[in-house]
Amino acid sequence: MPEADIRRFIRFLMARIASSLSFQMLSVAVGWQIYRQTGSAFALGLVGLCQFLPMVALTLLVGHLADRFDRRRIVAICMGVEAVCAGVLALGVFTHHLSLPLIYLLIVLGGSARAFESPTMATLIPALVPRGDLARATAWSSSSNQTAQILGPALGGVVYAVSAGAAFAGSALLFLTGLLLITSLRLARRPTSRQPVTLASLFSGIHFIVRRPVIFGTISLDLFAVLLGGATALLPIFADHILKTGPWGLGLLRSAPAIGALCMSVCLARRPLAGPIGRILFGSLLLFGTATVVFALSRSIVLSLVALMVLGASDAVSVVVRTTLVQLQTPDDMLGRVSAVNMLFIGTSNQLGEFESGTTAAWFGTVPAVVIGGIGTILVSLLWMKLFPALRDIRSLEAAPTPAEADTQALKQAEAGADPTRAQAIR
Repeated sequence: MPEADIRRFIRFLMARIASSLSFQMLSVAVGWQIYRQTGSAFALGLVGLCQFLPMVALTLLVGHLADRFDRRRIVAICMGVEAVCAGVLALGVFTHHLSLPLIYLLIVLGGSARAFESPTMATLIPALVPRGDLARATAWSSSSNQTAQILGPALGGVVYAVSAGAAFAGSALLFLTGLLLITSLRLARRPTSRQPVTLASLFSGIHFIVRRPVIFGTISLDLFAVLLGGATALLPIFADHILKTGPWGLGLLRSAPAIGALCMSVCLARRPLAGPIGRILFGSLLLFGTATVVFALSRSIVLSLVALMVLGASDAVSVVVRTTLVQLQTPDDMLGRVSAVNMLFIGTSNQLGEFESGTTAAWFGTVPAVVIGGIGTILVSLLWMKLFPALRDIRSLEAAPTPAEADTQALKQAEAGADPTRAQAIR
C-alpha cells in the first residue's frame, strides 16, 4: 500500500476508535445514570429500543444520502451531533437538571446520528485503500472496533465512578476528536451519483442485493446465523446459576468474545486469508455454532471462556470475509445503500438474536435454548451452502468477480434458467 494511503487509513482508524470508544463509554454512563434515577430494568430496556428504532426507520434514507453526498462530511456531521448530545448530558448532570424524558430524547437523537454514521463509515474504506488491500484494511478496521468494545465499557465505568459528568464530557471530547480526524481525510474517490430521491432509488439497495446471489447470500447468512446464535443476552444467567461465578465471571464472559475477535482480526490484518474463501466463510460459521453448543454444555469457567473466545474468533473471520465481499461486489455509487441495508441486517440479527434467546430460554430453559441456537446456526450454514453455490465456491477475495462480472454471471444464469424477467432487470 502506498505511504499516502497508509497515512490516510491510520487517520481513519484513529477516528473510528475515537467514535467507538466514545459510544461505548456513553452507553455505560447512560445505563448507570438511568438505573440510578429509576432503579427500573424496563427503563434500561427502553435504551436499546431508542437506539434500534432510528436505525430501522432511517436505513433506506441513510444509504441514499451516502451515495449522493460527501461521505466524509456525513460522518463528521454525525459525530458532531453525538458530541452535542453527550455534552448536553454532561451539562445536565453537572447542573442537576437531567430528566428521564430528556435522556431518552438525546438517546434517540444520538441513535439517529449513529444510524447514519455506521454504514457511511464502512463505505469510506474502499475510497482509502486499493482493491487488493481491502481485506487487510477491513481486518484492521474490525480489530480497532473490537479494541474499543473491550476498552470502552471499562473506561466508561471507571470514569463514571469518579464523576458521572466527566464520563459524559469525556465522551463528547472523543466524538469531537473523531470529527477532527475524519474531516482531515482526503479521499481518493468520492460518490458521483446525484439521483433524485424517489421511491425506486430508496429501495434500489435492496433490489441490488436480491439480484446478486453472492451479496444476498452473504448478508442473509449473517442475519440468520447470528440471529440463532445470539447467546449474549443469557450470559448473566450462566454466570450466576450455571457457572456460579457472580459479577466477576460475567465481566470475563462478556469480554471473551471480543478478545477472541480482536486476536483473530489482528492475525487477519497481518496475514490475509488465502485458499477457498467461500468454504472458509461457511467453516467459520460452523465453528461458531459448535462453539456455541460447547459453551452451553460447559460447567467450567475456563472451558466456557475458551468456547466464547473461539466463538468471537470465528465470527471475526466471517465478518472480514462478508464485509470484504460486499465491498468488492458493490460499485461505489451503490455502496452507501447496500452498506445501509447490510448494517440493518446486522443490527436486526443482534437485537432479535437476544430476543430469540430470551424467548427460547423461557420456553425450554437456558441451556437448551443456547444449544438449539448453536445447532440452528450449523443447520443454516449447511442449508446456505446448498442454496448459494456461487458464494460457497469463491476461491479467493482477489478472485471474487467485480460488479460488472457479477452482473454478467447473473445474466447468464437468468438466461440459462429461462427467466426473461430477471434477465431484463439485470440488463
